[in-house]
Amino acid sequence: MNGRRYLKWAGWSVATLLGLCALLFVAGWAYIDSLDLEREPKANIHATANDLPFMAHRITETRGRILAVVTSTHQRADSKRKLGYELTELSRPYWWFVANGYQVDIASPLGGEPTMVLDDGLTDADYAFLNDAQVKQKLRQTIPLSAVQPERYAAVYFVGGKGTMFDFPHHPDIQRIVRDIYPRGVVAAVCHGPAALIGVTLENGEPLLRGRQITSFTNEEELFLIKDAAEFFPFLLQDKLVAEGATFQQGPLYLNNLVIDGRLITGQNPWSTWAVAEAVIEALGHQPIARATTPEEISVQLLLTFKREGLSAAIQQKSVSPQSDKMLILMHAVVAGMQWRLQEAYQLQQLARQ
Repeated sequence: MNGRRYLKWAGWSVATLLGLCALLFVAGWAYIDSLDLEREPKANIHATANDLPFMAHRITETRGRILAVVTSTHQRADSKRKLGYELTELSRPYWWFVANGYQVDIASPLGGEPTMVLDDGLTDADYAFLNDAQVKQKLRQTIPLSAVQPERYAAVYFVGGKGTMFDFPHHPDIQRIVRDIYPRGVVAAVCHGPAALIGVTLENGEPLLRGRQITSFTNEEELFLIKDAAEFFPFLLQDKLVAEGATFQQGPLYLNNLVIDGRLITGQNPWSTWAVAEAVIEALGHQPIARATTPEEISVQLLLTFKREGLSAAIQQKSVSPQSDKMLILMHAVVAGMQWRLQEAYQLQQLARQ
């Protein structure tokens, strides 16, 4: 009898467990369906430059040239982890610089075609970049840094991407280019791009970073995504910049943080890219052309309001804002949940659903 009772109890337990799993699956599916993500606007994968609204206001006169620099490192020899440069950190500034009257050249330490990293959430600007014949040619034949004539450029912009951590620091041609441009032009970088500034000294022998206000991808952001980042990379970028004498300005996790110190402009992460690009144009002495704020930027603003003022203020702001990026807000909810900030995670999904 005991054996029969045990088998009966086990059968009921298994059935109950399967029922609970099925219930959780149905509840989870219903929750995801209730978010109505299918109705979110989709990017045009066939977009061209003419499809970007701000290009209609493009400055037709040529104001000068800007050099964009990407990494040549696609992989560490002892790892399968893909490196390279971040598409969105190049494509969006590229069109913005062009729209504001600048020709853009693309260079890399080794020249040729470097490795591109594509993230989720691509926009029309990113697809227009990928679809453009002239851009494709520039990417296939990036200029070797050794061949760059810095006197031709009003600004240099260092694109982010994890590969920069291996071939940007202490690069002699990067130092030569920055040393020439900085006294008269603009030096800008985003995310991991500030790795280019490590080891740069000016003509008077002073380290560029000493006493400068700066930001970059933070230790917190790095270690959340790559637990062994301190071992995988030669250093953590935030720590290295501070060791070089910079005053590091850290913003909230995965949100826009722009730092301007004279002609040195840096952004913390990919969500700082538009802000860096606009700041470059302003630092070059121009009023940027008109551009509608993107849904991603609107969501970043909502998230910043949430961080500073709470859920009610963010919901109120959202009620009078144009279309936001629901997926970005939900991504922050997931990050909060993974860090056991459960109340914040719950509130963020509420914000996304509004």
